[in-house]
Amino acid sequence: MRPWVEPRLERRERGEKHPVDDFLFDYYPYSPHKLLTWHPGFGVTLEGDAHDFLAYEEYEVVPDGVRVVPGRLVDPHGRLALVLRILAGMSEREAMTGCFGLHEWAMVYGLQQGEVRHSRLPLRLVPDDIRGTVDAMGLRCTHVDAYRFFTPEAVARNAYEPTRAAQPDFDQPGCLHANMDLYKYAMWFSPFVCSDLIADAFELARAARDLDMQASPYDCTAYGLEPIQVETAQGRAEYSRRQREIMAVAEPLRTDLISALSGLNTAIRGLVA
Repeated sequence: MRPWVEPRLERRERGEKHPVDDFLFDYYPYSPHKLLTWHPGFGVTLEGDAHDFLAYEEYEVVPDGVRVVPGRLVDPHGRLALVLRILAGMSEREAMTGCFGLHEWAMVYGLQQGEVRHSRLPLRLVPDDIRGTVDAMGLRCTHVDAYRFFTPEAVARNAYEPTRAAQPDFDQPGCLHANMDLYKYAMWFSPFVCSDLIADAFELARAARDLDMQASPYDCTAYGLEPIQVETAQGRAEYSRRQREIMAVAEPLRTDLISALSGLNTAIRGLVA
């Protein structure tokens, strides 16, 4: 994790912001220390001199070493059940690949440069061209945490009305933000989820965020991201190709996360019984 975390710490020391790379640290507010701390996950016993892990309340001493205790998971029956429902729905639901990343466009729809959320990033199109692209292509966003940042005008143009309560029924495997959230869900259950899986999910989220911003109406070339002009047929084809690559990486990670959380859920239910 250090190649991703240390630049963040250095920027913070200098009082600098990176509008792309800092997103995963700001939107998913997990401390660098937590990201840099390795845990083996539920079901693994650490042998030898592992008593430093007892500083974390989730661990206990067992005859052959130290391990996490499933009964010490906070709120196991609320958040855990929710995440398993969301992940199961994503695995069973057909991917939707026709949104072309226009959620970022919907967040600036009808706004001027000085009014947009990422004010440090210049728009690569004028507001009228952004409006025209959205009006011509339509909005088909299924993710509540993207939809909730739409401008009021854009909300009325979306084909769906995703809500927090209905998230298990809306999240689908083609959605960049839903795949980025694999990192959030894995971190929710650290240290019960292996840190190796968390690192893989973080790497996936970074790749998805890069695609997110490349397809946006912002000009991110100063940060090494060439635009994918989804307002053109060629750009939409490129976006779809990259979207499928994200989906291919996300699928086995989602399967591994479901397996880890299902095992944890079974153990907790056994304790209750």
